[in-house]
Amino acid sequence: MQKNIAIIMGGYSSEYIISLQSGDVVYNYLDKDKYNLYKIHIYKEKWVYVDEENIEIPVDRNDFSVTINGIRITFDCVFNAIHGSPGEDGYMQAYFELLRIPITGCGFYQSALTFNKRDLLSTLKPYGIKSAEAYYLNEGDEVNEDEIIAKVGLPCFVKANKAGSSFGITKVMTKDELAPAIETAYNEDDEIIIESFLDGTEVSVGVITYNGEIKVLPITEIVSENDFFDYEAKYLGKSQEITPARIPEEWTEKVAATAKKVYQTLKMKGFSRSEYIFVNNEPYLLELNTTPGLTEASILPQQAEHAGISLSMLFENAIEEALIQKL
Repeated sequence: MQKNIAIIMGGYSSEYIISLQSGDVVYNYLDKDKYNLYKIHIYKEKWVYVDEENIEIPVDRNDFSVTINGIRITFDCVFNAIHGSPGEDGYMQAYFELLRIPITGCGFYQSALTFNKRDLLSTLKPYGIKSAEAYYLNEGDEVNEDEIIAKVGLPCFVKANKAGSSFGITKVMTKDELAPAIETAYNEDDEIIIESFLDGTEVSVGVITYNGEIKVLPITEIVSENDFFDYEAKYLGKSQEITPARIPEEWTEKVAATAKKVYQTLKMKGFSRSEYIFVNNEPYLLELNTTPGLTEASILPQQAEHAGISLSMLFENAIEEALIQKL
């Protein structure tokens, strides 16, 4: 009997457009002879099932069911394609855990922890995972520009602490640019992380659970046409993503081992994609994404393809891993 799979997409953040693209790709590549697939759009104002004619049917949030032509549909598994809140920060994972419905990817704690950049980096520091020098601000805190610059130096990066796809991030070159950058970051989040500039080669490392084993995918080198890997570079073609990365074998082994250690230390499941910059032959962790982009052009699918894993295999494996965990 075919299993009912809900593909959740959209979300509450600036990333919802990318999420809708990812969700559509998942829908298009999964085997419809094997699964009954349902696109579920999740927004602050509505949760709806969207059919082939773009007709919207409300989702009953009490049990995450949909009634179509008088028939109540429940789901065997949820495929999470929401980037940002509430799909990448633990809320959806906790909701589905309470309903006892399997969801692809990691659990609610890992989602919440990894979405909070400063908590993630603080958690991993005792395990020897290197990261940039950082200064933290909460909205309403007094801003001491001299103190910030004394700690992180110039240039530096001002980032929203809990936001993805490089929203709310500014590279600050001078003291005068600091206050506007902080204001930009506060537009995305009420917490800010200000990091020292790491000058080196940037790479992206996908780590997944595949056929029950932790697998490090081929590494991607990020070469941005812009000053850094910002939204334009990620999504508007302003970067080169070179897989496999043009880095020494020693670096490849080092960053692969580091990324696997991070995945194991955090007790991750499902997809993950972490970003590193090499400084003095050592990888420094920038962030970790638990719901990375899943379009054909996205980094993790490119890496999987180089590893001989097609999109349909990648997505089906995620569902089967989630279903196994329920047993």
